[in-house]
Amino acid sequence: MSNIPDNLKYSKDHEWLLVDGDTATLGITDYAQDSLGDVVYVELPNEGENFNAHDAFGSVESVKAVSEIFTPVAGEIVSSNEDLNDTPEVVNDDPYGDGWMVKIKMDNSGEADALLSAEEYAEFLESEED
Repeated sequence: MSNIPDNLKYSKDHEWLLVDGDTATLGITDYAQDSLGDVVYVELPNEGENFNAHDAFGSVESVKAVSEIFTPVAGEIVSSNEDLNDTPEVVNDDPYGDGWMVKIKMDNSGEADALLSAEEYAEFLESEED
């Protein structure tokens, strides 16, 4: 079973969100990085770019495929994890820590409340595998 920390919110696109006031840190889940395989490149947006909820904001390239990453909330990018330019494999090693992708200042923090809890995400993964 994938690692699913209790303190995060999850999307059905396999992104996670760590909410801190009106800002959220966003990345891809352990399940997503495991499905992708070895990550070799990560494309992230620039600070100051704005996105609507469910917009693609970047991509992750692995030895198997290129996958878009979607933001589950609307807002402005306040920080991108530039360390991933040189060490994209950190996404595989530590998807919930040093492998974070962006920090986004949310337009409406209520959007995060609509995301899945760890328990709901685990149930969603189980239903996907059936």
